[in-house]
Amino acid sequence: MARFFIFRPVFAIVTAIVLTLAGIIAGINLPIAQYPQITLPTVRVSAVYPGASAEVVEQSLAQPIEEQVNGVEGMLYMTSSSSGNGGYNLDVTFGLGVDADIAAVQVQNRASQANARLPSEAIAAGITTKKQTPDVLMYVALVSPNGTYDELFLTNYATINVVEAIKRVKGVGNVSLFGAEFGMRIWLKPDRMASLGVTPNDVYRAIQEQNAQAPAGQVGQMPAPKTQQFQYGVEVRGRLTEVSEFEEVIVRAKSDGSFIRIRDVARVELGAKEYVFQSRLNGQPAAAFSVNLTPDASAIETADLINAELKRLATSFPADLSYDMVLDNTVFVKASLEEVKHTFIEALVLVLVVVFLFLQNWRATVIPMLAVPVSLVGTFAAFTLLGFTINTLTLFGMVLAIGIVVDDAIVVVEAVEHHMEHSGLNARDATLRAMEEVSGPVVAIALILAAVFVPVAFLGGISGVMYKQFAITVAVSTGLSAFVALSLTPALCALMLKPRNKEAQRISLAGRFFGAFNRVFDRITEGYGRKVQTMIRRSLLSLLMLGILIFSAFGLMNKVPGGFVPSEDQGYFLGSVQLPAAASLNRTQVVTEKVDGILKGYEAVDKRLIINGYNILNGAPQSDSALFVTTLKPWEERARDSLKTVLMGTYMQGAKLPDAVVLAFNPPPIPGLGSTGGFSFKLQDRSGGTPQELAKVADDFMAAARQRPEIGSVYSKFDPSTPAFRLAVDREKAKKLGVPVSDITNALQTFLGGLNVNDFSRFGRTYKVTMQAEPEYRSDIQGVGLFHVRNGDNQMIPLSTFVTPVPISAPSVMERYNLYRTAELGGNPGTGFSSGDAIRAMEEVAATTLPPGYGFEWSGISRQEKESSGKAPIVFGLAIIFVFLFLAALYESWAVPFAVLFAVPLGVFGAMVGLWATGLSNNIYAQIGLILLIGLAAKNAILIVEFAKMKREEGLDATSAAIEAAKLRLRPIIMTSFAFILGVVPLILAAGAGAAARVSMGITVFAGMLAATLLAIFMVPVLFVTVDRLVQRFSRRDASQSEVKA
Repeated sequence: MARFFIFRPVFAIVTAIVLTLAGIIAGINLPIAQYPQITLPTVRVSAVYPGASAEVVEQSLAQPIEEQVNGVEGMLYMTSSSSGNGGYNLDVTFGLGVDADIAAVQVQNRASQANARLPSEAIAAGITTKKQTPDVLMYVALVSPNGTYDELFLTNYATINVVEAIKRVKGVGNVSLFGAEFGMRIWLKPDRMASLGVTPNDVYRAIQEQNAQAPAGQVGQMPAPKTQQFQYGVEVRGRLTEVSEFEEVIVRAKSDGSFIRIRDVARVELGAKEYVFQSRLNGQPAAAFSVNLTPDASAIETADLINAELKRLATSFPADLSYDMVLDNTVFVKASLEEVKHTFIEALVLVLVVVFLFLQNWRATVIPMLAVPVSLVGTFAAFTLLGFTINTLTLFGMVLAIGIVVDDAIVVVEAVEHHMEHSGLNARDATLRAMEEVSGPVVAIALILAAVFVPVAFLGGISGVMYKQFAITVAVSTGLSAFVALSLTPALCALMLKPRNKEAQRISLAGRFFGAFNRVFDRITEGYGRKVQTMIRRSLLSLLMLGILIFSAFGLMNKVPGGFVPSEDQGYFLGSVQLPAAASLNRTQVVTEKVDGILKGYEAVDKRLIINGYNILNGAPQSDSALFVTTLKPWEERARDSLKTVLMGTYMQGAKLPDAVVLAFNPPPIPGLGSTGGFSFKLQDRSGGTPQELAKVADDFMAAARQRPEIGSVYSKFDPSTPAFRLAVDREKAKKLGVPVSDITNALQTFLGGLNVNDFSRFGRTYKVTMQAEPEYRSDIQGVGLFHVRNGDNQMIPLSTFVTPVPISAPSVMERYNLYRTAELGGNPGTGFSSGDAIRAMEEVAATTLPPGYGFEWSGISRQEKESSGKAPIVFGLAIIFVFLFLAALYESWAVPFAVLFAVPLGVFGAMVGLWATGLSNNIYAQIGLILLIGLAAKNAILIVEFAKMKREEGLDATSAAIEAAKLRLRPIIMTSFAFILGVVPLILAAGAGAAARVSMGITVFAGMLAATLLAIFMVPVLFVTVDRLVQRFSRRDASQSEVKA
């Protein structure tokens, strides 16, 4: 093959150009993302049971719906929350590869089968099913900088003019507005109603009757007389629109001919449909909303489209109204990818320096460096065929591949220059001879690196996808580099290389430097040869040292903590403020103003969004909770550890606030796997006990968990002790007095919870009409005595006659996981421990403390870490097996491959030392680096073994062959290895967005390759000689046995 291209250099150059152009065209059109498609498809079912408590929602909605949805095809798990405001959400999570559209249809079909068992009020309110990801792409806020507009106006302006437009953007799965749209509020006055003999049912029927659409038909509609000349539409005043019109609604006619109107028993205003949330941006009233993606959407593309749409909408905003992009998750993604690009350039420069240092002329340096663009850019063409994206993992693969793809070309160029200098051949003849020698090793190295990654292609799950993207990137680029080394590189060597002018070199400054460098390296080579000879003579001691290193490698592997994906500084953090159970929204706002002041005091903080009334820990509206989203300044404008400083400071200062628990946490490193960072432990009650019993078990479990050093913090997201009242209805007394129980419950629902009557139209939209008691009548439970119902004798009877309030404790939110009532525990590892350590500690505590009838499951990123934890040893083992099989086939020997394979643990030893010394975890990036090290360590060993085998076949004894091969291949091994090692240095020194992932992988491959190079160059010759001696010994034994039998 090489000979063909040597004599057809134009053909070789054209082939390289075509490969590069194909890669450029593909790269321009490839989508860009932080990660490959690893977001698990999620389908959400939402419903509302107005006025119901959390336990009633669980019994009435959660149980029947989940019994039907459970087991839908492709489902991994499902989690639900039933909140005290009547809301219900069920998230069904599916495995990778499941079509989200089909999953949504299947879930909807299953959920609809429960309709017959659901309350009519919930069905009337609507049950929705939609696909979306649980993680938030962005938070946006509308503000009035000069205070012209209040929060209600901002919220409704957002609803009418912004939110609906954003929902139409490609890739948007859901938009959640933290506020309420307009509503016609009928604020009832119970004392006036009692004096006039009016009940909530009277007002309800009056509004239903007089605020209704009335299609009246047409005049002259066919069939009509032949003389009919016109056909007119007829309209009747239907729905009311103005406050004054609702005030004039007639409730009842009195005996004197006068009327009781709504204005006589209530105050009417155009207010909010509900008063649940309260948002503040940097201390100002705001209308905030969040955006979720569809599972198959591109975050960067969707964010760009949303930003463009917001800019377009802003042109029509009224004066003193603007929007603020509080948080855009793709800022981190773009910054992270930009950092990787910078790392790529830095690595390329360092590789160039190393190559030039060893090859020592620009012609010889340019030839291998041309392999980089051809191999790496050409890889983009394969991405199109494989459906890959340009993401963090593929770019990591390319950064590391820089040092790999030049290897093959360096081996070729170095061999050609060796024959030109020592054999006196011209460039073409030297190239032909060199290719006869190195074509085998070049192909072998490419095959070995490909073989390492073959098992990875068959892995499933999130970790499998991440392994696969990196592995195939390296494998494809390495395959292309081998092709370039056998085509373009020899063609350019024959065309460009010239014999060195030694006289000119001695005169020039660079020549004198290179001369001194070569003399030093020659002395090192001779000393290296003597050292190898000594180690071969003392092979038993050398093998003992190798055994100690292998044992140490696996010992360190157990010492280094495990992990899944390292936490990153994503440029923002989230927080939760939790007040005592049942605290009012007003009280929550007072506390969050103090939290806002704490956040404002940090120089690194850029924006502060606080949403009162929302609990991020369980995703439910709660008056005693608040969410704060804190965006930090760009990475280059703040200190490297500023995120940690602000997080710890917020936590410490928040702890000083009375009657409030302030939590601040880093978001999860992988989108879609939970709303908060840390582990997610689902404690399940499988015995059907009470919420209080579940809380007691959770408290005992957390007390035991806090004793473990691996667990830094652990907290429960479940609280069944929210103060509440149970209204005991005396049904016998109600029956005696002629009051239907349904009238009592309807009155309670109307006065306390609010009752949706029907709709009204305004601003081109339809809103709800809601009846509820004026705030002062429901500020205390004793206000129930002011509520009246009418009996059969038209007597107004106070509800206190039948109803007795009983103080109780009840959960404000009920969570379920895979059909079981659940208390979710969150937390973080202790200092010096990894997430894997924390998971293992939690499982050990569970095994010793959980009583019968209770169990647990992992969710979110913890579940993925558990699933991936057993894959690394399997992948590692399969990679070694495949390498062994390829080597056996290459050398037609079952013994020679062991001389190569025993060099692999040396790289593992170095990697583990590096991780242990720096305190990093053996996470998925480190594991990917370890798999890569198998191929790289084998590559160096192949260069020695291949030439030693060649010399052995030429008649040299094993020792002489090994020493000569080691000395001959030392220079290319050192050159290619240090080109790779220095190319990794920018990863180790990484800072800014995505630095944790780059450092994890950089330390692993840097330390591993350093050990694999410096130790393997001594051990591989010893292994080759040892294996050769064993083969010869067994061959002689077999021969002697055959002679005896003969």
